[in-house]
Amino acid sequence: MSDVMSSIAAEFRRYKALGDASMEQLTNAELAQPDAAGGNALAVIVWHIAGNLRSRFTDFRTADGEKPWRNRDEEFEDRAVTRAELLAKWESGWHTLFTALSELSDQDLHAQVTIRGQSYSIHAALLRAVAHVSYHVGQIVYIGKSIRGTEWRNLSIPRGQSAAYNQHPTREIADAQAAATRPGQS
Repeated sequence: MSDVMSSIAAEFRRYKALGDASMEQLTNAELAQPDAAGGNALAVIVWHIAGNLRSRFTDFRTADGEKPWRNRDEEFEDRAVTRAELLAKWESGWHTLFTALSELSDQDLHAQVTIRGQSYSIHAALLRAVAHVSYHVGQIVYIGKSIRGTEWRNLSIPRGQSAAYNQHPTREIADAQAAATRPGQS
């Protein structure tokens, strides 16, 4: 990997760590609980992220990113799964992504890949994927925080502590934030 690819992989690790830390804070029942507005449960969003990552990054350079075996609509069905099943699904998507990223270098960024029959440069496809993942991980964090309320362990700069953080910023680099956000870290 090179500079740009390393940065892209680090951003994905940042969002994976935020998702991991969010799920760690929830009980098994809360993982399948819809958000306060009746929207998707965290388990549904995890199923969708995993399905998207597996589809897009399986045979990333040689096959269309929307695989015929993917059933996107099924990803959005309510589900009651165990924590182990949920985490296995989550990890399978991320493993597929990180395997594909490990095979790319900065020299590959202008090559073309296909998603739903449309041609994209690799860098455009990766930016699209980062944006998609960050959008849904933001939902996971929001749902977790709304469910846990005051018991939620903050995953970013706590309210009212920006000035103190700015004196010693430790999470500006994606990998540093990912490391600080991992479950069991402060």
